[in-house]
Amino acid sequence: MDFLSMIREARFVDLKAGNKEEALRELVEILSHNPNVANSEEFLRCIFEREKLISTGVGIGVALPHVKIPSVKDFVLAVGRSHRGIDFQSLDDKPVHLVAMIGASDKQSGEFLKVLARLVLQLKDKDFRREVMLAKSPDEVAKFFLQMAQKT
Repeated sequence: MDFLSMIREARFVDLKAGNKEEALRELVEILSHNPNVANSEEFLRCIFEREKLISTGVGIGVALPHVKIPSVKDFVLAVGRSHRGIDFQSLDDKPVHLVAMIGASDKQSGEFLKVLARLVLQLKDKDFRREVMLAKSPDEVAKFFLQMAQKT
């Protein structure tokens, strides 16, 4: 799957979660309905295991929880937005406002790094993050991501 297709198929939501665990569960639940996710329990368990190693809160209000596991057939992406912010034990100790959860097959390691790099490139753009946070709806957030993906 190419990056643009992944963005088109991604799910964008306003998170109801008040903490990191709830946010992760909420995004896994959204992705569990994707046919590329064969085992949502394994997906959730692996997301939590990955998060125990080191927080995926990378700073600048962004978290990138991710897994590469056999029960994911192809890339899946869900992006959650939190206006109030979530304590993610981020590297900069600041709350997270955007959580981009990525799932991939364990056979997609090379492609996975490219996808992660493109997402990071998008999300480190301060103006882009501001537009996303000011968007009136998750559908509008999706349009911003699609526009940015078409430019890169």
